Amino acid sequence: MKFITLLFTAILIVSCKNEASQQLKGESKSIRLDLKYAQGFSTEDYGDYKVLNITKPWPEATKTYKYLIASNEQLAKMTFPKDEYDAVITDSISKIVVTSTTHIPALELLGVESALIGFPETDYVSSKKARKRIDSGFIRELGKNESINTEVLLELSPDVVIGFGVDGVNKTFETIKKAGIPVVYNGDWVESSPLAKAEWIRFFGVLFNKEKKADSIFNQIEKDYLNAKQIALQAKSKPTVLSGAMHKDVWYLPNGESSEGQLMADANINYLWQDTSGNGSLALSFETVFDKAKDADLWLSPSYYSTFEQLEEANSLYSNFKAFKQKNIYSFTNTTGETGGVLYYELGTARPDLVLKDLVKICHPELEFDHDPVFFKLLE
Repeated sequence: MKFITLLFTAILIVSCKNEASQQLKGESKSIRLDLKYAQGFSTEDYGDYKVLNITKPWPEATKTYKYLIASNEQLAKMTFPKDEYDAVITDSISKIVVTSTTHIPALELLGVESALIGFPETDYVSSKKARKRIDSGFIRELGKNESINTEVLLELSPDVVIGFGVDGVNKTFETIKKAGIPVVYNGDWVESSPLAKAEWIRFFGVLFNKEKKADSIFNQIEKDYLNAKQIALQAKSKPTVLSGAMHKDVWYLPNGESSEGQLMADANINYLWQDTSGNGSLALSFETVFDKAKDADLWLSPSYYSTFEQLEEANSLYSNFKAFKQKNIYSFTNTTGETGGVLYYELGTARPDLVLKDLVKICHPELEFDHDPVFFKLLE
């Protein structure tokens, strides 16, 4: 009788392991997250667990990063090859470290900001909620993003670290992974459209089991964005627009296909380089820019300059532009947090609807659009 009981128990254990193993091999049905714009990630929900795929963590990435998400109880039952997933994550995250200010708005919109316990270079954080938590010691300083203070991070022992790579794997993240802390790459910045970047709130929705809330938030952002775009189409004229400024001997300005270029197109303005292709920046000579944009009606985002005086001191030739003479230069650099972090770099990615509304308000004053600009202000 004792032998039969042990045999039955052994069969049951093997059966459970085989079942879990078969599920992880994809033999069970899954529900795929239906994304509208974002192309850098995907998710399959198998019921007992989820698989998060990051297909484009940086521009030239060739590897897809796979992450398994499940409850601690479910993970205890599962068997799978160690090299099949880049990290295994609990679905009940209570402590998280993020490494880009663009991640913070998503946490706050989902109502899980209290889970944030560490951040590199906290002075760049503009959010009032986050700054209060930083000042109270709930969010620890982790040094520089390129060389995170691993000693402090390991002491915090987060459930997961959300990182990003500019052109490859960050060596610091590899050290963190070896210590047993999961690292998940976030590629929101690689997306080529404003709404695609904003849709990464659904990435955090997957991590925190708040998919429905993330969907609802994004759908509202999309609705407000498209509504602002429709209002802009009512304008009877399109102001000509210049953007960017000189860095040393090169004038950098957005490509027409970049996220910034698309925002200007959706604002129904005549961005003078809107027909250029590519997601990054154009690098032009001063002469080329001046020849084309000397009579532009508006000048948006003149690099990091915050006053007309600074702009003229940097290069006296700037004063020859019509937009300079008529004081029609707008920048987001003057909208900062308590410690100098630029709000646009933090919230603008998550809320492109607000950015577009700013542009419509500034570029089409005749529409009497009911909106108080959040980011862009007239240069001082």
